[in-house]
Amino acid sequence: MTATAPSESTDVRPGPTGPGGADEEALADFGYPQELRRRMGRYASFAAGFSFISVLTTVFQFFALGYSFGGPAFFWTWPVVLAGQLLVAACFAELAARYPLAGAVYQWSTRLSTPAFGWYAGWLMLIGRVVVVGAAALALQAVLPAIWPGFQLLGGDPSPTSPSGAANAALLGLILLALTTLVNVLDNRVLTAVNTIGVSAEIIGVALIVTLLLTHSERDPGIVLHTGDAGGAIGALLIGSFTAAYVLIGFESAGEMSEETVNPRRTAPRTTLSALSTSGVCGGLLLLGGLLAAPSLTDGRLATEGLSYVLTSTLGDGLGKVLLADVVIAICAATLAIQTSATRMMYAMARDRQLPLSPALSKVPARTGMPAAAALTVGLLAALLLLLNFLSPEALLAIGTTCIAMVYLAYAMVTGPMLVRRLRGHWGPAAPDERDETGRPLFTLGRWGLPVNVLALAYGVAMTLNLAWPRAEVYDPSGGHWYFQWFTVLFLGVSLAAGAAYRALRRA
Repeated sequence: MTATAPSESTDVRPGPTGPGGADEEALADFGYPQELRRRMGRYASFAAGFSFISVLTTVFQFFALGYSFGGPAFFWTWPVVLAGQLLVAACFAELAARYPLAGAVYQWSTRLSTPAFGWYAGWLMLIGRVVVVGAAALALQAVLPAIWPGFQLLGGDPSPTSPSGAANAALLGLILLALTTLVNVLDNRVLTAVNTIGVSAEIIGVALIVTLLLTHSERDPGIVLHTGDAGGAIGALLIGSFTAAYVLIGFESAGEMSEETVNPRRTAPRTTLSALSTSGVCGGLLLLGGLLAAPSLTDGRLATEGLSYVLTSTLGDGLGKVLLADVVIAICAATLAIQTSATRMMYAMARDRQLPLSPALSKVPARTGMPAAAALTVGLLAALLLLLNFLSPEALLAIGTTCIAMVYLAYAMVTGPMLVRRLRGHWGPAAPDERDETGRPLFTLGRWGLPVNVLALAYGVAMTLNLAWPRAEVYDPSGGHWYFQWFTVLFLGVSLAAGAAYRALRRA
């Protein structure tokens, strides 16, 4: 186990070929022993990225937000964000081929820039992912009470923005986190099986829901050219883009699980792109189907209840609730996948002795091959964040927006140094002797690398600013809570200050 952060000395190496322990030998070239169990195949790698994105989870959770501000025209924010994220994913695919390591963003940023810069990228990504875990668990509130009122354990109003709905969301989320944490400390065969079943159910569910919504259309597709009353076209693209921005993240989880994937140099780049592309198509069709099949666009329910309202109203309680049950499976699988990804980031930084309590957090019991202490820590921190929802309904939106803003910033802290290296001539197509595990050339963007990288960085910076901008009408609609309006900026500042303080104390 290494005692310091990775440095430039562990740069790109040729991918090994041959059977047996080739993947373990490749990992040893980077200075790490094989501690995690390497059992994941291509579909399991795809599932890691797809279940993190989880269009059923996040589209159902944030559809109402996008519609309430942008009206039907918020649909167009989906292809805009998808195009931007595909640019980022293409850059990440190149990196996944050359650096098949857990702690992907932390590892990539460190090797592209400096250990200190890479540490901050990993620190922000780790915090952002912990927040994402909590936000994903809160999504149960958007679905379970619609299936059966008995799931509303606290109060009578199930709306996630009401005091009782927010409190109930936190309670349901805590129960889910207890279950996902348990799975994350067991053998990774259990983890992979649960994740694969969840993703398969989600894909089937998306296909059924889209088909049924499109066959129950109430209006023609031209409706997506209309905007709501809040902000016009520009407002719809900026605020409405929050839905797509929240959904289309986490595709790098395929790279995050590289140390548990067979032939990761070959597999991870392709599953990174396929997970995002598949999610993009599925999510776009869900948005379109919901807009076309909604019983009404003006009664206010679409802006508060979202797609749950469309399903139960259009398809009837029986079929609608069966499909909502599939959404529950997707939410559980997504929360599990996100917690797993956060755990691998914490483990990767801890084994480099870059976090407090690193020896404990990096420990991997030989019996399970799972970083149990890191999984428990991520679960506990996410649970503590859920308690904010007991204090105020606005906490849900503040938590969700904060985490995606931090993730986008961490992405930019990878594409930025990558662009600098390209401009300096230190990054380009893989050399002829650099091969993946099957003996084929490594994934590369070739001559498209520079323009793709430039656009990916520009998009990432612009989206980070858009998400973090302190709009009172978004973050503090009831007024009088300035800390919610500035929550993302404040949380980011506190996170950076805490990181700087820890690094200063460690050097002292």
